[in-house]
Amino acid sequence: MRVLLLALFTAFPLVQQVTAQTAPDELLRSGINFISTDTYSSAQNERLLKFYKGLRVADVSDGMDMVGLAGTGLVDQSIHASWRDLDSLGHQFCGIALTVRYVPTQRVGRPAAGEDFPQWEGAWYGELSSEAFVSIISPGTAIVIDDAEFRDIGSIGSNNILSWYKAGATGVVTDAASRDVDEVAKQKIPLYLRNTGRGIRPGRNELESVNRPVVIGGVLVCPGDMVVADGDGVVVVPRAVAEQVALYARRILDADKEGRRRKYEELGIPLDETVK
Repeated sequence: MRVLLLALFTAFPLVQQVTAQTAPDELLRSGINFISTDTYSSAQNERLLKFYKGLRVADVSDGMDMVGLAGTGLVDQSIHASWRDLDSLGHQFCGIALTVRYVPTQRVGRPAAGEDFPQWEGAWYGELSSEAFVSIISPGTAIVIDDAEFRDIGSIGSNNILSWYKAGATGVVTDAASRDVDEVAKQKIPLYLRNTGRGIRPGRNELESVNRPVVIGGVLVCPGDMVVADGDGVVVVPRAVAEQVALYARRILDADKEGRRRKYEELGIPLDETVK
């Protein structure tokens, strides 16, 4: 019977065949994911991104209230914009979540005897703490990195974030740190983080998973969820309700723009992009 069960589990994704009540001990010991990762086509993602174009975190939060998810998706405010530009509002972004998880290492963090540092460093980057997720970045991706929150690790820097941006990422959110934050600000790449870091990944962390559910600032983020970030913080919208939330949020934003535009005109304030 167990042989038959294992054959079935091999033929189909484990998350579709195994529940916490039915999982055999062998599979539990070797590790099982119980939350599935859904995938979406480029056309589906492009459609959703259009729904969210220009929406603010506050509008989306209100939309979440209206679908019965009050307080859900609001990332802890310790995770904030690394830089802000109130003229261009270039720090604001939305995107489809691609999730990455790094964990603190338990390995010895120094080269072996006779091994030079660059060789050891390169091996660690290539084998233990790689950026395997880069190959699946696509236009409109929001890179969400769950990392060692309170370790001084700069997993993100001005060079690699530029590569992610070039590949199509609209912004990055991490519950941990980035280094080179001055250069990231000059590059105008949206980055939301808990704090700044200095140390490199080698000797400090390892890549645990790509496109599995992660927790950022107390919020569950699943691959394919919608991420919206601005000066108010970050909100994550579950994919299942993302379109409905956007429809509510758009109505709220349109009404807000109309009301503020009238006040601008009454006060003689030149219209800016937030009311047009």
